[in-house]
Amino acid sequence: MVRMLIFFLVFLTVYAAMHLLVFHGMRPLLTGRGRAPLWLGLWMLLMVLAPLLSRLLSRAGLEEVARPLAFLGFTWMGFVFLAFAGFLLLQLWTLLLPLVAGPALAPALKAGRLAASGVLVLALAAGLYGLWEASRLQVERVQLVTDKLPPGVTRVRIAQISDLHLGLMSRDRVLAKTLRLLEEMRPDLLVATGDLVDAQIDHLEELSAPLAAFTPPLGKFAVLGNHEVYAGLQPSTSFIERSGFTLLRNQAVAISNLLTVVGVDDPAVGQRPDEPALLAATDPSRFILLLKHRPQVASAGAFDLQLSGHAHRGQIFPFTLLTAIFYPRQNGLYPLDGGSHLYTSRGTGTWGPPIRFLSPPEITLIEIVRRPPSAPESG
Repeated sequence: MVRMLIFFLVFLTVYAAMHLLVFHGMRPLLTGRGRAPLWLGLWMLLMVLAPLLSRLLSRAGLEEVARPLAFLGFTWMGFVFLAFAGFLLLQLWTLLLPLVAGPALAPALKAGRLAASGVLVLALAAGLYGLWEASRLQVERVQLVTDKLPPGVTRVRIAQISDLHLGLMSRDRVLAKTLRLLEEMRPDLLVATGDLVDAQIDHLEELSAPLAAFTPPLGKFAVLGNHEVYAGLQPSTSFIERSGFTLLRNQAVAISNLLTVVGVDDPAVGQRPDEPALLAATDPSRFILLLKHRPQVASAGAFDLQLSGHAHRGQIFPFTLLTAIFYPRQNGLYPLDGGSHLYTSRGTGTWGPPIRFLSPPEITLIEIVRRPPSAPESG
């Protein structure tokens, strides 16, 4: 509860500051418009509070009101993110004008109504496209060659979902599309690398059954992400296990004679796992698959493949540039020292805004392929 309170306080502070910059950027359009600035300010205040209000309404059992308010509030959030980026660039342009154009030309080139209108039009266009892009779930295919598969096994197919964020907004339709693609892919093994649920999971009971009905031959494994902590560990772990996943909490599990799956808790759980010791206790002759929510590498060379998510590749550009500062390996396959690899998913769902801009959602299909025997040298 304390973690969730801190999260909301930080979020609301940052979100309110973004609205203030957008409001400031819109001033050229509001001048001489009577009470328009007041109404816009009140609307922005409501939208800042909408994520919290929708959560409270949902907890009170008023989903019929909470869900449309959440969709409105989080969709607005996406547009505000985009407008904030545009107005931030305009603000930087205004500050740099005296240096670039000189004091004489600076007033004439200062951003006005046309520039403010342009930012809003571009934000609207990008946001509408982002709503469409968020619905275009893609299958990304990756192949790794290894010497560690046992004789007679040519390949193992692993499907990865990450950051599905099932909750108040992301529900039946998102899950149905995900499961339909998984059925078409027919993987041997399914893994979920954190944030399977969002911060609001009071009414997810009906979603565990379709997840549990999908049963690949080698099973389903999951690890905790930060949003499982925000939603509450007990209800989150209960939902994950009812959905048919084996939840790995700083554990290693051998799957037949094929590979070893190692799963570690996200740091948000509060106790950092001893990942090097956990990996050191596994048999290095087997293919070691490490499931870890955040794409941070601590034990390169001690595993063969780490699967992660968390960063969403920013979800909405240009925030991709910001997430890249904290998670430089935030999209795709990365070779590491010692023969290890990291694959970071862009995420299967969305957090917050139901918008993705230049970062489409994905399910990943990883094929672990046995290296063919070397051809004999010609004499």
